[in-house]
Amino acid sequence: MFSSRKRLKGRTSHSNCYYSVTLCCENRVPIFANYLYAVDAAKAIYHLEDKVETICFVLMPDHLHWIFQLRPQQNLSAVIKLYKSMVTMSIRKRKGRKVVVWQNNFYDHQIRDENDLIHQARYIVANPLRAKLVKHVGDYPFWNCIWL
Repeated sequence: MFSSRKRLKGRTSHSNCYYSVTLCCENRVPIFANYLYAVDAAKAIYHLEDKVETICFVLMPDHLHWIFQLRPQQNLSAVIKLYKSMVTMSIRKRKGRKVVVWQNNFYDHQIRDENDLIHQARYIVANPLRAKLVKHVGDYPFWNCIWL
């Protein structure tokens, strides 16, 4: 796992590169099973379009899979920190009290080539099917992919 505080020595993020990231809820609590919290988390992705170009995402009840391309002069850890903060603040506002939403760290994979990108996107989009949340991808409300 890599985070803004614990990135491997010598490991950096690069603008214009594609990344597949997974953000998990604290203790894998399914906080996004709450529809309004999930709406807030999905909307926050689109509020970051000045920092990343989203290729696809799936917001599961207890985690987020997200593939994006960092825009110029952007840093992976800073983008993730901002996203987590935005979602946490919106949920705290709805709940009216402090709540911990996210695990401190996140998983990331720098996409190597077009085949890797397609493989990662297919895996992400099919996540609700594998979890048996829906029978058809189109029935799941919290996902998007630029190719579909």
